[in-house]
Amino acid sequence: MIKLAAMFVFFFMIAVILFYTFLLVVSFIQLRRMYELDEWEPYEEMLDVSYTKPVSILVPAYNEEAGIFATVRSLLSIEYPEYEIVVINDGSTDDTLERLKKDFDLIPIKRVIREQLKTKRVRAVYRSRKFSHLFVIDKENGGKADALNAGINFSTYPYVCSIDGDSVIERRAFLKVMKPIVDSDEDVIASGGSVRIANGCDIEKGEVVRIGLSRQPLVIMQVIEYLRAFLMGRIGLSRHNLLLIVSGAFGVFSKQWVIRAGGYAHTVGEDMELVVRLHRLIKESKTNKKIVYVPDPVCWTEAPESMTDLRKQRRRWHRGLFESLWLHRRMWFNPRYGSIGLVSMPYFLLIEFLGPVVELLGYILIIVSLILGDIYIEFAILLFLVSVLYGSIFSMAAVLLEEWTVRKFSSVSDVVRLFFYSLTETLWYRPLTVLWRCEGIVDALLKRKGWGEMKRKGVSK
Repeated sequence: MIKLAAMFVFFFMIAVILFYTFLLVVSFIQLRRMYELDEWEPYEEMLDVSYTKPVSILVPAYNEEAGIFATVRSLLSIEYPEYEIVVINDGSTDDTLERLKKDFDLIPIKRVIREQLKTKRVRAVYRSRKFSHLFVIDKENGGKADALNAGINFSTYPYVCSIDGDSVIERRAFLKVMKPIVDSDEDVIASGGSVRIANGCDIEKGEVVRIGLSRQPLVIMQVIEYLRAFLMGRIGLSRHNLLLIVSGAFGVFSKQWVIRAGGYAHTVGEDMELVVRLHRLIKESKTNKKIVYVPDPVCWTEAPESMTDLRKQRRRWHRGLFESLWLHRRMWFNPRYGSIGLVSMPYFLLIEFLGPVVELLGYILIIVSLILGDIYIEFAILLFLVSVLYGSIFSMAAVLLEEWTVRKFSSVSDVVRLFFYSLTETLWYRPLTVLWRCEGIVDALLKRKGWGEMKRKGVSK
């Protein structure tokens, strides 16, 4: 029985390793191709307002007093010819609204809002006297999806971008994330950028002035994890229009397609669920639209620094993954939905969602095999080596990929530390996240609710 279980885990991990190797190769080719281009020249023409598409930037905020100032300041300084910022105060119980009023000199205005998507009641609308393109909506609490839908109703431009209330955007990020949409003549209906960890960076007045690496091992491992998820996973999936996640922290969408799809749903993973629904709509309407990922545009966000907060986050993320997959289960292995139904949905179901269960079984088998001794020690060594390849080696590859292409970290010591910590991932960090993701599966099966809020310190001075 142990032998059969060990062989199942072994061959499952080998299959996953082969798939990730394919994604790694595709990602490396794509990144090298992109960064051989001049860094600035391809985006210079986009500063011409006649060439670009105006964007409404939506910032849902619930109890974001600590980070909302830095987020809005970073958005006010971006290089983009035409945009508006719409902050949606979703019934915050802290001083989020008061902070916005004070810092940006808000005054109440009267404006008719076309309710294309159903939301909780809007109590008031404000406009900044300092910045005419900054608006704040104060509404009853309805959750992040409801806040985003209220922002869509209020917005005036054809493209909307969702930004988390604790995030900081790089100045040229919008020029880069909008370029695929403009170049494709609107065949691209959604475009997402990279999200990086802000802990350890110096951020002043909403702008990253120095990119650094936190001293906390838990945060360093999350930096590595983000590199792996974005530089390896999403580039490879995006290359073949298989992307099912555009991060809620930084993603641009065609407003008409979002409204046509019914807006954001009240799920834990509302960002992924919307992207899956858009793919479904594309296939069912038989149109040739795309959803892409652009690796360079960067959004900096605060990461959990405690085990308790990180555990809540990962349980919530995995529960959100299950909700999105389950709501669209008719797409599983369904040829009607092309490569999304036959490749992307099975990948997220079998590898991303159920993968932690198999990994946890592998860790248990390693321990049991070591206890039993004799021939079982060979199984333990085999499974351990495969788990190292599955975890640490690919994380090391992601760090190298970052250094060869994006090169956000200017300090050699930071890169060395990232590389060293990636070697240790299998020994402590990955087993923890596997356990927490399995807890997320239990939460989903038991239909447990709750958001699991993270205590934020704020990332800006």
